[in-house]
Amino acid sequence: MRFVLAIVAFVVAAVMIVAGIAQRTVFAPPTSIKAATTVSGDPRYVVIDGSVLNAHPGQQTLTVTGTPEPGKQVVAYGRTADMKAWLGDQRYVAVSYQKATGKLATKTVTPKAASEGSGSGSTSTSTPAPTSTPAAGAATGTGSATTADTASKAGPNPAGSDLWLEEFDGTAAQVTRMNIPDDVSVIVASDGTKAAPSNVSVTWPVDSSTPWAFPLIIGGLILLVIGIALYLWGLYAHRRSRGPRRKSGPKMPKLPKAPKYKPTAMIESTPRGRRSTRRARVMLPAALIGALALTGCTTGTDAATTPTKTATPLATEAPDAKDQLPPAVTVPQLERIVKRISESAADADAKASPDLAKARFVGPALQLRTANYAIRAKKADEPALPAIPASPIVLSLPQATDAWPRTVAAVIDSPKDAKGNAQAPIALTMVQETPRDNYKVEYAVSLEPKAKVPNLAPASIGSAVVPPDSKLLALPPAKVAAAYGDILMNGDKSQYASQFDSAGDTLQPQVGAAWKLKQQQQLAQQFGNTSALSWTPGVGPGDVLAMATNDSGAIVWVNPRETQLHKVVEAGAQVIPGATTAALSGIASSNTGVESVFDYQLMFYVPPVGSKDKIRLLGFAQGLVAAKQIG
Repeated sequence: MRFVLAIVAFVVAAVMIVAGIAQRTVFAPPTSIKAATTVSGDPRYVVIDGSVLNAHPGQQTLTVTGTPEPGKQVVAYGRTADMKAWLGDQRYVAVSYQKATGKLATKTVTPKAASEGSGSGSTSTSTPAPTSTPAAGAATGTGSATTADTASKAGPNPAGSDLWLEEFDGTAAQVTRMNIPDDVSVIVASDGTKAAPSNVSVTWPVDSSTPWAFPLIIGGLILLVIGIALYLWGLYAHRRSRGPRRKSGPKMPKLPKAPKYKPTAMIESTPRGRRSTRRARVMLPAALIGALALTGCTTGTDAATTPTKTATPLATEAPDAKDQLPPAVTVPQLERIVKRISESAADADAKASPDLAKARFVGPALQLRTANYAIRAKKADEPALPAIPASPIVLSLPQATDAWPRTVAAVIDSPKDAKGNAQAPIALTMVQETPRDNYKVEYAVSLEPKAKVPNLAPASIGSAVVPPDSKLLALPPAKVAAAYGDILMNGDKSQYASQFDSAGDTLQPQVGAAWKLKQQQQLAQQFGNTSALSWTPGVGPGDVLAMATNDSGAIVWVNPRETQLHKVVEAGAQVIPGATTAALSGIASSNTGVESVFDYQLMFYVPPVGSKDKIRLLGFAQGLVAAKQIG
């Protein structure tokens, strides 16, 4: 028997080991699924929808080849709506996935040309509706001429766009790994003038694990060991059984059987009472069990038919995620944008080039930097404006929107200066006018030392833009610049003084009413009444930007302006401007007078209407932006 069991163990062990090895070799499942296609017609842009990339679970690997210049190829992904807005009227090839065949298919899409003048006077940019065509260039009549004209013109270059969530350029774009949702699409292109890569393939990983291979191999080895043990045990027992045997002795005699006991009739009738008692004892529990069973059935029936109250949960409608507007940028996207702005600003500052500054600055921020470059060209000791740090971003406030223009605010911590002194963080307010424009800095301010920023919406949700004429704030954003300008002119006598908190305001002591009065007094003491110094408040060209806070207030950016007039009063007198004004205007002295224009980039917190809080200055930047001689 032991030999039979050993043979069975050997056979089963061999089967298990062979099956386990076969699962890892011969019958091993594939490690990936691949779908590929070749794009014809030499299109400039190829778009792969997120649903195509999510046709199978797992991380997607996109491989593109076949471009004339591999060094200029670009693979980027972003929100599908943003990508279509960026493409605008550009023709592209859309890649789809066929579930029946498991292959990729292509279709040429020609968006409708936007109507002339659309969007004028509107703050949003309409997205052209795409119209599919059966093949590239397949059109007739006027449509074919339009398509030919569009194809002949150079398209925009997707490289370096702030709209993308991630971007791969050059050889790094040949094989890219990503894991994107359905509402994100991938664009494959060159530089907008050359054809996009023509060979596109997507690979998905497949679960190739063989969970039974290892247990089968281990179990087979264990059975093999057991079979060997049984075989050795059988050999040992067989050899032992072949030894000499001893003869058994005489058998013991059997004992006589005892007579069986047969009770008489008299004895049988004696224990009848006990038997009857025993039967009664048996019958009584049986009766009790029957009664209890009947009683239990009756009770159970009553309990089952008795109505009971069940708490009904109240249905509450959760907000639909589709109704929530997405944030203009994600945090990684904003970090990349700020880094690009920092590099561009450093290049422009090093070369003192206004043209380079225009790539990333606009409005008040550009005007102040341009003036600083002009002053430093003639005045070597003029300090440069604070550099734009690349990181770390300590606060992100994107606008929640799907239209343009878009506004994003960020606060970046500044490193210590050359002497080891701490510097104030820089707050940037960036605006993207159209889908193809990059974000440009409109306000760049240094935060106040005691600035207390209110609670803001998380970066993953974004904030709403408050209209300039909103009456839900303690002061409409459009009136904040003029109100603060009046305070700088009149100080505590201003009608708006009670609405602003001057406790942490470090700008008023520098340029406020007390400082202006002191400048006039010093001028009179030195030169008598030969000249007069005066200021006129105004509003600069910067946009009024406001973004909501969690307490229904708003962060407001404004651009007030002051014009300083140093005018000759006594005939024959001259006005000698300061070194900074002279460097910018090119005037060493004037017989009539000099006009200097100072701009202020201000960042305020404006509380909601009815709040006991006051308007607080959170940060500012100020400087001379223009100077000239008056007639």
